[in-house]
Amino acid sequence: MYKSQDPPPSPPAPAAPQPVDPMTAIERIAAQKGNPPLNWRTSIVDLMKLLDLDSSLDNRKELATELGYTGAKDGSAEMNIWLHRAVLQELGKAGGQVPGKLKD
Repeated sequence: MYKSQDPPPSPPAPAAPQPVDPMTAIERIAAQKGNPPLNWRTSIVDLMKLLDLDSSLDNRKELATELGYTGAKDGSAEMNIWLHRAVLQELGKAGGQVPGKLKD
């Protein structure tokens, strides 16, 4: 029983999002938007457009840095392929929702 000298009980911690298949989550987003088809399965630029993220080279460079890319940040195919995979992983970890760290 709770007594006045006891500290109040702590509220339960919010549940962490359950990982999801990012491809399924993005397909759902694409279907909801009904936009002209984008090549989001292979293109980081199209994926970012679908997720309403700034897909400019400067933003992709910044995002690559934030997500831990260590190669040359020159917009190369290597950087873009790595970034595409990293964004999909972040989306999966966030339960299919675009995490805040991708939006900044």
